[in-house]
Amino acid sequence: MKRIASLFLVSLFAGAITLGAYKMFFEKENYKWVATTQENPIINTSNIPTSPKGAGINEVDFTLAAEKTVNSVVHVKNLTISKGPTSLSDFFYGFERQQVPQVGTGSGVIISPDGYIVTNNHVIANASQLQVTLNNNKEYEAKVIGADADYDIALLKIDTEESLPYLAFGDSDNAKIGEWVLAVGNPFNLTSTVTAGIVSAKARSLSPQRSQSFIQTDAAVNPGNSGGALVNTNGDLIGINTAITSQTGSYVGYAFAVPSNIAKKVVEDIMEFGNVQKGLLGIKGGDLNPEAATEMGIDDLEGVYISEVTDESGAANAGLLKGDIIKQVDNISIHKFSELSGYLSSKRPGDVVQVMVERDGKNITKNVTLTKQSSILLPTTGFTVKNLSKEDKKKFGVSKGVKITDVPEAYGRYGLENKIIVEVDGNEVNNIEDAKKYFGEISRYGRTSFTMINENGEKEHMILQ
Repeated sequence: MKRIASLFLVSLFAGAITLGAYKMFFEKENYKWVATTQENPIINTSNIPTSPKGAGINEVDFTLAAEKTVNSVVHVKNLTISKGPTSLSDFFYGFERQQVPQVGTGSGVIISPDGYIVTNNHVIANASQLQVTLNNNKEYEAKVIGADADYDIALLKIDTEESLPYLAFGDSDNAKIGEWVLAVGNPFNLTSTVTAGIVSAKARSLSPQRSQSFIQTDAAVNPGNSGGALVNTNGDLIGINTAITSQTGSYVGYAFAVPSNIAKKVVEDIMEFGNVQKGLLGIKGGDLNPEAATEMGIDDLEGVYISEVTDESGAANAGLLKGDIIKQVDNISIHKFSELSGYLSSKRPGDVVQVMVERDGKNITKNVTLTKQSSILLPTTGFTVKNLSKEDKKKFGVSKGVKITDVPEAYGRYGLENKIIVEVDGNEVNNIEDAKKYFGEISRYGRTSFTMINENGEKEHMILQ
């Protein structure tokens, strides 16, 4: 009997040890979160195995894109001559102003093997001399082929007998939020600097007064990076680094680049026409906000609300109406105004775009032919002027000039609206391009006069100083 009891105890302990060993070493834990009234899990977990390289983050190879880009990005030096007073006595007593040389620096991107370079307009503005240094330390004098202040893009050219490394334009419309990018430039005169980040946002506008559509990135960009390259991991140029928003003037976590599709279009326009050809849809409007949407009885807050359709515009001819909400242009979904303006910035007058609008709860698609810009905000004065219509030419008895349609409050008492500007400092004004050019040359230290025609056909002169 004792022997049987001993065998039973031994068997019991052996079984316990075996079961414990199985539980400890062989059985896998299987936890399942279940709600009290559900059989299925309410918390989903990923079954993708973790990579020893950090879940794939470090598997992205930047080296080829960096090597390709650094040799195509140049250092731009801008020599300007300041003629301002150098002391208070110079200012008050009118002593002769000294010419003071100032040097600014930035970056540029070679876009062709024969030496065409794209950069920012603010990098080369007011330059007396431009010097470009390649990554191999060779230096060249550069000339400005053309520039556009609105898009902050300029085109330079250097003469060289050798074929230069260059970057191809990528399609910035295909850039994805979260995509890895590299910023390459010359911050603080540190040449060939490469920083990495992601696309943080697209179609970003920084000013309610200007039509902007930037790519936002968290790749470090600092003073001197302006005009440099923003590239994807293939080394394709998807943006020209342009701006940072910072209280200190240095990088604080995000930066902004002109999308490559816009920069490419500006460059092509400068090469072909000498200036930028802007294709206009012919509408006024903006983003929908909750207050306005509630007032108009609109539930959807995404899209661009059309508040006005311009007469004789492509939108008017295509049948777009006030109250329509633009939801898509071609294959681009439109959620806000900066997306619409950014896409149209890559188009020219005469291009046809498919515009899908929501009207009375239904989606309607119209083919709209973009028209040429007919009005413009003049630099220095802030006058808004437009090209003359047939009615204007007949009414005022002129064949050329621009009509003032709006002026800042400071000029309100002079009665300038609805008058025709025909000359600026003796230069004949034919259209808004001439007006923009001549008013852009006005110096705040100088004296400028322009000639106008009033509704009675009489000439009037105004002097600015």
